Amino acid sequence: MSSTTHAATPHYFVPSPSRHPALAAFGLFFVIFGATQWINGVDWGKWLLAFGLVWFLGVLFQWFSEAVGESEGGQYGHKIDLSFRWSMSWFIFSEVMFFGAFFTALWWVRGHSIPALGNLENSLLWPDFKAVWPTLAAGATGSPAGTVEPFTTMTPFWLPTINTALLLSSGVTLTLAHHALIAGRRSKTVAFMWLTVLLGIVFLLVQGYEYYHAYHELNLKLTSGVYGSTFFMLTGFHGFHVFIGMLMLLFITLRLQKGHFTAERHFGFEGAAWYWHFVDVVWLGLYTLVYWL
Repeated sequence: MSSTTHAATPHYFVPSPSRHPALAAFGLFFVIFGATQWINGVDWGKWLLAFGLVWFLGVLFQWFSEAVGESEGGQYGHKIDLSFRWSMSWFIFSEVMFFGAFFTALWWVRGHSIPALGNLENSLLWPDFKAVWPTLAAGATGSPAGTVEPFTTMTPFWLPTINTALLLSSGVTLTLAHHALIAGRRSKTVAFMWLTVLLGIVFLLVQGYEYYHAYHELNLKLTSGVYGSTFFMLTGFHGFHVFIGMLMLLFITLRLQKGHFTAERHFGFEGAAWYWHFVDVVWLGLYTLVYWL
């Protein structure tokens, strides 16, 4: 949200016709088409995917730059502020449903699917199967056909616990930055924001090392049965959201350094903060259900 206020700010801003939605859809077409071809063994699919991503990101950069210009030009009034708040709220709600689906899948596997596979009826078809979680018992990590290699589960010590401390600390530094912004202390706000961005980057680096450790030392992969698939889907998608949130905070920090936002008008800051706190909460649930239970 703009730091600039003008007496002539319109009651409701109506943007002029924009090329950006069509161009973004064009880029996303190549992203999806290239990805489907690549995973099906077509080598040129990866180049289409790369082209689509570069195109899409370029469109987003132009689109957001125009929105920032409109905001700083004083074209966004109270009604636009409300629209942004509702939009961000519904977006975060959709993300809650997104992660809720994966957490539900984990619960269903542990509480229903695996016990059902271990009942008397299925024991006649698969007598060596052990209905345990994590799926490590003989006959569970490797099916009778030997399609799943033995692996070791990921424990909470120490990399996941370190990442928990990093994310919780980033939530604190972000809150301190917000309070500093409200108090009109811009230099302090910028300092705490850079610290928050740094903590997000370190989190991603630690998770990258965790994945390296899982693949090379624990033999834990996406193909390691239902445990491996749920582990990497949950942690991987969360890591992607941390990356997106870190980029949000980075650009907000750069805008703060340019003098954008004031104590009274700073929803751009608040929206990014909402998203980051959501990412923190999801991680706490993930840390408990995936690493501890």
